[in-house]
Amino acid sequence: MEKKIDDCDIGNLHSPRQAEKFGSITQELNNLSDSLTKGRSANEFEREERRIRKWRKMIGLGGSDWKYYARRKPHVVKRRIRKGIPDCLRGLVWQLISGSRDLLLMNPGVYEQLVIYETSASELDIIRDISRTFPSHVFFQQRHGPGQRSLYNVLKAYSVYDRDVGYVQGMGFLAGLLLLYMSEEDAFWLLVALLKGAVHAPMEGLYQVGLPLVQQYLFQFDLLMKEHLPKLGEHFTQEMINPSMYASQWFITVFSYSFPFHLTLRIWDVFLYEGVKIVFKVGLALLKYCHDDLVKLPFEKLIHALRNFPEDAMDPDRLLPMAYSFKVSKRLEELKEVYDKKNGKPVKCAALNTKHQPKTAQVKF
Repeated sequence: MEKKIDDCDIGNLHSPRQAEKFGSITQELNNLSDSLTKGRSANEFEREERRIRKWRKMIGLGGSDWKYYARRKPHVVKRRIRKGIPDCLRGLVWQLISGSRDLLLMNPGVYEQLVIYETSASELDIIRDISRTFPSHVFFQQRHGPGQRSLYNVLKAYSVYDRDVGYVQGMGFLAGLLLLYMSEEDAFWLLVALLKGAVHAPMEGLYQVGLPLVQQYLFQFDLLMKEHLPKLGEHFTQEMINPSMYASQWFITVFSYSFPFHLTLRIWDVFLYEGVKIVFKVGLALLKYCHDDLVKLPFEKLIHALRNFPEDAMDPDRLLPMAYSFKVSKRLEELKEVYDKKNGKPVKCAALNTKHQPKTAQVKF
């Protein structure tokens, strides 16, 4: 079910579909409603409509103009994405910037084959974890309902498509978020694009046995944090706090596990366009925002605080500009070289569409 450009309608922001996307009606939808109605003038609605028209023009019908515009005006694309993709266009834009639309067009009928005619050694694990994926989200609450069935199909299909990775629990949060904005087949190919590296570096190392990419990212983040926030880094060392105690799920689920949807979606807009560096930037911004409180806390309270950030820190318009201020690209490359030398040769990525026996890595949330 492709998201149509004509679905953009400012008057439909309180539709049932919107409730599905933002999860808990009593919390997330109320947050959305407050942000839309509190002091919102007619001029602001008009400004939002103009923003959507700009995006429509940039994308073209069904995405036909996207590649041309992105090549010609990359700075404009980057600026607009950082401001947030209009929700009614989000599903289509995510497919365009991730490269998943091209994968889908090059592989007609493959998803149906994987879902209907193939079997997976991970099926029981997927069934077990389905109810643990966004359990408070209305789209996934109904046992064996459409949300859970779609999530099962996507995860099962990927576990067959790439038997080397198979299935790991954290993958469900990625697939679940995608399913709120696109069809099963579209979500599957976007998952393939992310894990196999259609545009950015492959993410499959987050889910392979031993979680090699998680270990690399935590090593890089630890050193970045100590460089950018030395006082906090010293305090963490004294209290024996390391990133594996609080940041693993940031990388494994790209903030989709426990962060509010209105922030997660804005992070994903940038993540799909700019790559994983935004996860490092947001992590640093969170620690910087709460710096003065965190440096005063002992171990037990630190662990709690790092897993329960204050509500004001979850405001994307406050947190993301702070995240963008961190320049990490060059340093991440340098730290990767340090990590590789320290640990020998880097893990080789599997070829697109591997056919090895399944391996399972367990990640607990």
